[in-house]
Amino acid sequence: MSRDSVNSHPIRDLVTVVLGVGLLLILAFPFIWVVLISFRPEADIFTRTFQLVTTFTLENYAILLEDSPFPTYLRNSLVVCTIATVVAVTIAMITAYGFSRNRRFVGRQTLLIMVIATQLFPFVILITPLYATFFSLGMINNPLALIISYIAVNLPFCIYMLLGYLDTIPRDLDDAARIDGATTLQIIFRVILPVAWPGIVTVSVYAFVSAWDEFLFALTLMTSDENKTVPVGLAGFFGEYTTQWNLVMAASVISTLPTLIIFMFLQRKLVSDLSAGAVKT
Repeated sequence: MSRDSVNSHPIRDLVTVVLGVGLLLILAFPFIWVVLISFRPEADIFTRTFQLVTTFTLENYAILLEDSPFPTYLRNSLVVCTIATVVAVTIAMITAYGFSRNRRFVGRQTLLIMVIATQLFPFVILITPLYATFFSLGMINNPLALIISYIAVNLPFCIYMLLGYLDTIPRDLDDAARIDGATTLQIIFRVILPVAWPGIVTVSVYAFVSAWDEFLFALTLMTSDENKTVPVGLAGFFGEYTTQWNLVMAASVISTLPTLIIFMFLQRKLVSDLSAGAVKT
């Protein structure tokens, strides 16, 4: 009897697959339900009987994209989150490289503890000093204030994640580039960056999704309708007495697409690199 046949357990494998599929359906059911409802006519959104398929229509999406400010919210989120992600990851790359390649300078461990300790504060504590600061600078309702806030919030964790990844890259690459006359910035962006690209992608995905889902800062700092982001704009569809459920469902589907597309393309690398970053620091 071969070793493969001894280790094979068809019933156990079948139970595992069934449980896995069942768990996946439970987790995905809310999103599947929202997608199905988003294609229903407004009058059929809340039926008393369970119906997976009713009349199919794109009317909700047409109203959302043509007769509501949602495209403006979507554009604002894409601009703010993209800029905040690029700047945060760039600064984190330079900072993490400094921590990784200079292990003997005094206060290194204390600084690293301070970096990660900043993640212990909940957003509700940070919002008051941030609002006071931006108000004194005349930056309330300025997208730049939101970008700076997202950079400040995401930067510590980005540094910590990149530090774990950069520590795995041999210093011989730095030494060889330095012998050839490269400066520190040239070493970071021309030598280390191509090697550390998987880790940078992982950190970028984290920073973008974190900014994309953020609600409290955007609600407090962006007061005018033309500067609102997707989470705040979506909340505006919930009125005091009535709720535009057809628009809520369609907006929920569209606002999920950017992060869903990112995870579809990068989920394998994301999981493996997050695990690597967690154990190599």
